[in-house]
Amino acid sequence: MENKLLINMVQGQIGHVFKNPNLLLQAFTRRSFASENGGEDNEILEFIGDKALDLAVVKLLISKYGDTQKEFSCSIDEGELTRIKSRMVQKSTLARRMDEMGFADQLRMGKGDIKNNVSDEPSVKEDLFEAIVGAVTLDCGWDLEKICSVVEAMIMPDDFFLNDEDDNYVRLIQNWEEQVNGVIPLFWFKEASYTSTLYFPFKGISQDFPNGCDYFRLKYHCELKLLDNLPIYRGFGASKNEARMNVCKLAYEDLKKKGIIEELTIRDEIENPNKDDAISQLEILARRGYFSIPIYQFLEEHDKNGNPVWTAVCQIEEYGTSFEAVSSSKKDAKKTAAFEMLQFILNEEDD
Repeated sequence: MENKLLINMVQGQIGHVFKNPNLLLQAFTRRSFASENGGEDNEILEFIGDKALDLAVVKLLISKYGDTQKEFSCSIDEGELTRIKSRMVQKSTLARRMDEMGFADQLRMGKGDIKNNVSDEPSVKEDLFEAIVGAVTLDCGWDLEKICSVVEAMIMPDDFFLNDEDDNYVRLIQNWEEQVNGVIPLFWFKEASYTSTLYFPFKGISQDFPNGCDYFRLKYHCELKLLDNLPIYRGFGASKNEARMNVCKLAYEDLKKKGIIEELTIRDEIENPNKDDAISQLEILARRGYFSIPIYQFLEEHDKNGNPVWTAVCQIEEYGTSFEAVSSSKKDAKKTAAFEMLQFILNEEDD
């Protein structure tokens, strides 16, 4: 992809127009490319982005769960905050988002990296995510509000924040587009209020609000492009995350009404349930909004010969049961407990 096209594609999806576009190109530049072609690589940007990402995610968490009306209070404890934060910034999460946004394929790499397919490595995708955040951080002069806004667009916090009564329309659209059509949905964010768009024609399907709505809080809009034969959808929100959720809900309901989209089931998500992959398969289902992240507990004991005996318990909040497995290996016990939980969930789905 040419540099100008890459810059436009990334800026639209993260909702930040760079004052210095060279910073964005640098974020996509591996050391191997810089060594062969000159210029700077993205390693220091990764370092900056790693630290900025941590602070932005903490701010997102506190915005969701904190209350500063009087003394500061939080609806969840420190341990739960730490657990959610860890899931939001872990390697697999960041790597997956680079794939879903179509960024991983745009890395600028040297011949050795290309030959070794390093762009497929989760750690390389994680580095790219952090480098983009680092580039934004420098470009906006360390403006925390702008950094948080970009991280919100990149990380899809509803994967982690959504309550059990809501549908994660972003995930529904994302999964449908990937699994049924084999492509990724494209989002464009703009800082433009609902009222500023009322008198301009829009060649697509736009979200409308009733009279009396607080239009001025809807300061962002998000456009969604799916298959070429489908219209462009547009939604609004007080944040990028809200605008993205609204446009996906609009698209999902329109496509379902037209009979184009069918609801995916848990069975559709997991092609080959098996013990070796059960831990990651449960994780995938949780991230796609079917239930909360599984919780594992472990107990180590020893037999009469002094050999370790591990007990692993797998529990998911939404299901009123847990599954226990015993093995000489902690990893094997965890896999077995996870697989038993997965089989239970799939059987529940069939019923």
